[in-house]
Amino acid sequence: MSSRMAGAAVLRHLGPRLFAAEPLTVPAAARILPARMSSTAAAPEQRQKPEAPAPEGQDKIKAVVSYWGIQPRKLVKEDGTEWRWFCFRPWDTYRADTSIDMKKHHEPKALPDKLAYWLVKSLIVPKQLFFQRRHASHALLLETVAAVPGMVGGMLLHLGSLRRFEHSGGWIRALLEEAENERMHLMTFLEVAQPKWWERALVLAAQGVFFNAYFVAYLASPKFAHRFVGYLEEEAVHSYTEYLKDLEAGVIENTPAPAIAIDYWRLPADAKLKDVVTVVRADEAHHRDVNHFASDIHYQGMKLKDTPAPLGYH
Repeated sequence: MSSRMAGAAVLRHLGPRLFAAEPLTVPAAARILPARMSSTAAAPEQRQKPEAPAPEGQDKIKAVVSYWGIQPRKLVKEDGTEWRWFCFRPWDTYRADTSIDMKKHHEPKALPDKLAYWLVKSLIVPKQLFFQRRHASHALLLETVAAVPGMVGGMLLHLGSLRRFEHSGGWIRALLEEAENERMHLMTFLEVAQPKWWERALVLAAQGVFFNAYFVAYLASPKFAHRFVGYLEEEAVHSYTEYLKDLEAGVIENTPAPAIAIDYWRLPADAKLKDVVTVVRADEAHHRDVNHFASDIHYQGMKLKDTPAPLGYH
């Protein structure tokens, strides 16, 4: 009887080792932390496969699990292809009106106008010193500055509308549209040229100084602030005209247009850099008109809210 019990005990201990198809080796750590070890010992076919890179020029979409249930809409272009941009949507695109007069100029007569005019003219010297004929680099700096006035003006009009419990006549939206349009110019030229380290430092300093200076100027005299921007846009039109001359003369290579520009301005698929500069120049001419118009409203003793804003004026 005792021999039977001894044989059964030996069989219980040696049976799994002798008759198992494969030897079972359990790490010591697994006996101590079974849950942790089982989570890392996944089968090869269950391991996560590396994600395929996103197509060139397309933002990578990351799935977000959220309690709030907000999911981005899947947008498509007119030709049925998927919309690739997060920074603007299909309804933000337009065809620029390039027939606008590029040579219009407001002759400064009043003292604030003359001050605004000569302030803008004084900026030409450092521009020529730093950039010379490097038009793409100059466009990067120009757009970082040009996108500030619309945001500042729109913000101050927004706050005023809240304080006074009154409408703005659409001018808040018009000025914010201008700021967004200038920012899209910047996003476009980032595809053409990359700023150097000292240009980034210059932008940092210029934006800090210009934002605060324009903020104070708009509080003190909106008519002066808008006139200043009108002259600044006149200079932008001149700068982009020089850019076009160098493109036409072959001084600068007329490369294919960036994809973001083709979608934003609804340009042909075979558009070139010259086409991009042409529509950007047209945008600047429209901004010129809007700001001179806003200054004229103030000069005539009225407020912006009393005159309908030129919304969608491109």
